[in-house]
Amino acid sequence: MKKIEAIIRKSKYSVVKEALHEVGVNFFSYWDVTGLGNEKEGHVYRGVSYSTSDIQRRHLSIVVNDDFEEVTIKAILEAASTGEVGDGKIFVSDINEVYRIRTGEKGGDTLK
Repeated sequence: MKKIEAIIRKSKYSVVKEALHEVGVNFFSYWDVTGLGNEKEGHVYRGVSYSTSDIQRRHLSIVVNDDFEEVTIKAILEAASTGEVGDGKIFVSDINEVYRIRTGEKGGDTLK
């Protein structure tokens, strides 16, 4: 099993969510996060330009069976990309085991 964590633009969340549903990923968690990166957002308020270094993003946490890893990553890459700096990152790590709390069962079938 794999844990796929993606940090994406908040404006791309609904497109990414739909792309994940289309490939069969129907369960994941997400958080609104703030981070620092290479992107420098600038704002203009009443004619005065100022810069902020804190960037608002959405963090997705998805656990999938190994056979869903590639399609999940491809769906995120295609849906979240704008081609501009600040599109985000995807991190993949191994999951040793998963348990369903309600029944106590373990293994990849708990993700269905």
